[in-house]
Amino acid sequence: MRRLTRTVAAAALATALALVSACSSGDDSSEAKGGEGKALEKVTYLTSFGNFGRDSYAWVAKEKGFFKEAGFDVEIKPGQGTGSVIQTIVGGQADFGPIDLTGGLLQLGNGAAKDFVAVAAIQQRTMAAIVTVEGKNIATPKDLEGKKLADTPTSVVRLLFPTYARLAGVDASKVTFVNGEAQSLMGMLGSGTVDGIGQFVVGQPTVEVVTKKKPVVLPYSDVMTDLYGNALITSSKLAKEKPEMVKRFTAALLKGLEYALANPQEAADLLKKNVNATNTGAAAAELQLMAAYVRSSNSGTALGTLDQERVAKSIALLQGAGALKSAINPDQIIDFNLTPKA
Repeated sequence: MRRLTRTVAAAALATALALVSACSSGDDSSEAKGGEGKALEKVTYLTSFGNFGRDSYAWVAKEKGFFKEAGFDVEIKPGQGTGSVIQTIVGGQADFGPIDLTGGLLQLGNGAAKDFVAVAAIQQRTMAAIVTVEGKNIATPKDLEGKKLADTPTSVVRLLFPTYARLAGVDASKVTFVNGEAQSLMGMLGSGTVDGIGQFVVGQPTVEVVTKKKPVVLPYSDVMTDLYGNALITSSKLAKEKPEMVKRFTAALLKGLEYALANPQEAADLLKKNVNATNTGAAAAELQLMAAYVRSSNSGTALGTLDQERVAKSIALLQGAGALKSAINPDQIIDFNLTPKA
């Protein structure tokens, strides 16, 4: 609030403060109230990778009031991939964010990160992929040899590539990776400076809009089954000290996810409201493609569940491929006391 001049009477000051409190939208006021009339708790949330349709469910949870009903005032910031999201949350600059669970296993098992836990699944299957466009002479994984790919340094696509290459029969030493930011990768592909990019399979509609060419997708799930996609994480410290708060936030975010999948065009419009560069058609199409990855094959299973045996199989796969330096178990990366129940 602007500083009042000394000539303003105390009564006027009280009136002004009351008006500000009454008219506040609640987003920036520490006195904003949640569903039970309590002051909202400020939370910083990171998206998984930039601001694309696949991450719009967080904006839906905010705009539809799901976060507020749960008692939170949430600031949403764009993430830059698995490793970066982990570092930012563990470092205390953010509270929650989605990472690719397999990327998290690699980070933990190779000593690159610790002190974080997953509390819900966002996608039941990995969406990691290499995406290129027609005209690059890439139709199979083997065709990646001799090509230049772009991705963020800590993206799961890049972290998992050596394992994918080994299982797909690709000589990873013959593939060159260059760095790029989440929002610039598709432009790099469109300009022809690289042959392919690290991307999620649901990015196809946006790739086509940006490059004006038909996408060609090499999904990691073709050679690596049982891998989960994104999972919501928080710091081990927050999970231990505020478990009920973590559960409330998780439930509100998953409510946003469910709403976004049921109403993809509205979700895309809400993303556009907050991120002006959004192409709403592509964003809605991303959500429509993502729906098949979010729902378990068992339609009766609750959204967000994580299965201990499946995670163990993922760990075994990575260990068998020589991708993990040390042995880990599911409980080291997932707090099953906080995850939604099947």
